[in-house]
Amino acid sequence: MKAIVCTKYGPPDVLQLKEVEKPTPKDNEVLIRIHASTVTSGDVRIRSFTFTPWFWLPGKIMYGLTRPRIQISGNELAGEIELVGKDVTLFKKGDQVFAPTSIRMGAYSEYICLPSTHPMAIIPANMTYDEAAGISVGGINALHFLRKAKIQSGQKVLINGAAGSIGTYAVQIAKYFEAEVTCVDSTRKLDMLRTIGADQVIDYTQEDFTENGKTYDVIIDVVGKSSFSRSKRSLKKNGRYLLANPRLPQMIRGLWPSLISGKKVIYAFASEKTEDLNYLVELIEAGEIKPVIDRRYPLEQVPEAHRYVDKGFKTGNVVITVVE
Repeated sequence: MKAIVCTKYGPPDVLQLKEVEKPTPKDNEVLIRIHASTVTSGDVRIRSFTFTPWFWLPGKIMYGLTRPRIQISGNELAGEIELVGKDVTLFKKGDQVFAPTSIRMGAYSEYICLPSTHPMAIIPANMTYDEAAGISVGGINALHFLRKAKIQSGQKVLINGAAGSIGTYAVQIAKYFEAEVTCVDSTRKLDMLRTIGADQVIDYTQEDFTENGKTYDVIIDVVGKSSFSRSKRSLKKNGRYLLANPRLPQMIRGLWPSLISGKKVIYAFASEKTEDLNYLVELIEAGEIKPVIDRRYPLEQVPEAHRYVDKGFKTGNVVITVVE
């Protein structure tokens, strides 16, 4: 089978299309023929190993000290189950599914084996493979942070870096929770954010949201570039400030305000659960949320897709089409 293989850390050129052995499912596994995957910011960081300093050692242990421990990247997929192991009861041959691949990665390939108990869900009837491929990472993380924020109807929410994969789902889920949503991002992404439900938009190249005098019940920093010392003046008395991509200094500086004031700094990494995927499916089938696709690339152009994401231009999802 064809797969994109990465044998060393570095620029997009380290990603190479190769023929590798097709996997065989174990008794408790399903074999999925992958139709689509995505390029997330996490994929880019793993390939180049450009993590924050505090995560350097844990990252090396997790992903490989001198070279990638797992050589086929890709963090989420959509495809069709081609074969099931003899002990599998949750799925059957022909089921169309989507899933995050977690630390096992492997979605930049034509086939993958996953345990039948791995977080996985049936693709909604109103979605294509390309659309379903980008649900897992962005959708689960957005849902996680909004639940941690305990958003109530009518509350004001600001999402900094709203046009990425997590952000575009966060906007729509926050609107489903009946919040008033303000989105912060670059000029060319603002119209898209309006189309998915943003009540107000702020162009960060023209305006600093921490200086406009407006306050919010919840601020979610998806990109990890805002400063809590500046952002806290934009929080209401009992406001919550969530860090989706926390840096160690931000985590440390947030401890004291959380202890002495009603303003809370929250950072917690999302866990992947099948029930959360199914919850997202319900929202999609009801027309409450929809994926945003920026560009599509065939499998052999994964390096070019990584170059595009490297530039920081990505809006929503960049999809890799594995099978037409």
